[in-house]
Amino acid sequence: MTLTVALAIVGVLVLGAVVAHGVWSARRAGPRLADAPPPPAAEPREPVLVEPTLGDVPLAAPADGAAPANAGPTAAGERAAAAVDLPDVKPLARRSLPKLDALIDAIVPLTLDAPVAGEFAIGHLPASHRAGSKPFFVEGLDAETGEWETPSHGRRYGEFQAGVQMANRGGPINEIEYSEFVQKVEAFAEAIGARAEPPDMLDVVARARELDAFAGAHDAQLAVHLVAQGAAWSVGFLAQHAARRGFVPGAVPGRLVLPAADEGAPPVLTLAFDPQAALADDPAQAVVSDVVLALDVPQTASSAEPFSQWQEAARALAADLGANLTDDAGQPLSLHAFAAIGKDLVALYTALEARDLAAGSAAARRLFS
Repeated sequence: MTLTVALAIVGVLVLGAVVAHGVWSARRAGPRLADAPPPPAAEPREPVLVEPTLGDVPLAAPADGAAPANAGPTAAGERAAAAVDLPDVKPLARRSLPKLDALIDAIVPLTLDAPVAGEFAIGHLPASHRAGSKPFFVEGLDAETGEWETPSHGRRYGEFQAGVQMANRGGPINEIEYSEFVQKVEAFAEAIGARAEPPDMLDVVARARELDAFAGAHDAQLAVHLVAQGAAWSVGFLAQHAARRGFVPGAVPGRLVLPAADEGAPPVLTLAFDPQAALADDPAQAVVSDVVLALDVPQTASSAEPFSQWQEAARALAADLGANLTDDAGQPLSLHAFAAIGKDLVALYTALEARDLAAGSAAARRLFS
C-alpha cells in the first residue's frame, strides 16, 4: 500500500468520525423523544362528565431515573406514546346535581297548595340556568320519597326551592345578578301556581361578600414548574413518563391529569403545558421545556393526602424528565420550601372544616370553582 492510499484511507476515517460526532451531537441537542410503544388498545382519558340538567335545561356543574433519548422513533409512535402503561379508567356516570346548601346558596322557598307533576314543572323551568355569572338551581320535594331532587318526569312534587350560588372564584353575587335570579324564580313560581319568598337582597349581597372574603383568604392553588435542564421534551416523551406516574390525557389539549380515587371527583393533580404543542401535526417535532404541576387544594379531601401526592409527583417527574423544580418566579423549590407549604396547609384545612366547607366537600368544590 502506497503512502498516498494510506493517507486517503486515514482521511476518510477521520471524515467519517467527524460526521458521526456531528450527528450524535445534533441528536443529543434535539428534543427527547418517547420510546416507540407497542400498538395500544383504547387510550384512557380524563372522563368527560355529562352536564346535569333541569329537565331539558342544562345546568353548570359547579419515575425511575433520567430516561435516555430513544433511537429512531416515528411520529406515529409519538402520537401513541401517551397510551403506554396508562391505567384503566372507568367511565363515570352522570354527575348528580349538587344539593342546594344554605352555606353558599341564596335559597327561595316555593310553596304549593297541591303537588304538581314533574313534567309540568319542567315545562316552566327558567330558560337560563344562570343569574349573571352565578349558577342557578331548582329542586323539588318528592311527594312520595320526601327527598329533594332535580325535577324529573313521572314524579310529583309538593314543594320547590330555588337557589343561586352566592360566591365563587369569580367573586360575590351582586345586586343586578340577584335581581335577575329573583325575577326568574317569581316567573317560575307564577307558572306553577306557587308562592315565592325571596330573602332580602341587601342581606344576601352582604352574606355573599362575607363568604367571598372568607373564600379569598382560604383559597390555595399550588403550582410547581418542571423546567428542562438541557434538551426540551417532545410531547410524547412527556406524556409517556407522566403516564408511568398515573396521569392520563385531559379533556383539553395540553392537560394531563391524575384521577381521583373516588368516582365523580375532580382530578387530584393536573400537569399543564403549551396546548399548541399538544395540537401539533407532528408530535415528534413539537417540544416543551416547561410544564406546570398543579394542586387545587379545596377540590380534594385532606384524607386523600393530595399535598403528598403533589410533592412526590413533582420530584418523581423531575427525576424522570431531567427537570429542575421552580416556583412561578423561577426560584428553585427546596425540601424546606415544600415543608413550609405543607405546614400552612394544615392551618388551611382546619379553617375550612371549621366553616363546614372541608376541602373535597360538595360545597367547597362549588365555592372554589
